[in-house]
Amino acid sequence: MSDPRRLIVDVPDEAAQVALGVDLGHACGTNALLFLRGELGAGKTTLTRGLLRALGHAGAVKSPTYTLIEPYDLPTGRVNHLDLYRIGDPGELEYLGIDALFERPALTLVEWPERGAGWLPTPDLDVTIGYHGAGRRVRIEASSPGGNALLRRLRDYIQ
Repeated sequence: MSDPRRLIVDVPDEAAQVALGVDLGHACGTNALLFLRGELGAGKTTLTRGLLRALGHAGAVKSPTYTLIEPYDLPTGRVNHLDLYRIGDPGELEYLGIDALFERPALTLVEWPERGAGWLPTPDLDVTIGYHGAGRRVRIEASSPGGNALLRRLRDYIQ
């Protein structure tokens, strides 16, 4: 029997990764915290591109590696896309005022969340992207009651 708190999806190519992001966007709506993990080039931003498209964003989606955050004010609500790769110490997040992002409802995606360990709140979903042959294997784990509900909705979109 499969674990109801975990979903593993194999995606053969970039188009499938974007499609999974679209499904994730439909399932999440506009108020959740997602951690996105994976090596450089694994497809965290590609997944985010699909998610943002599902919520109505038609423009370019770039990795916020140098800007740290890319906010999107969409008709469905606010989406914050963070990339903590350049953070050397989790304490830097306090000085950058990132805590204010969690004060109002938004869908927040955090790449490289381990760089903010001990400072970031518990995510609803923890998404890990790994290489799997020529494609990727995406493991999505619920970390909260809200995350459990999101995962149930995501299963409906994928099947």
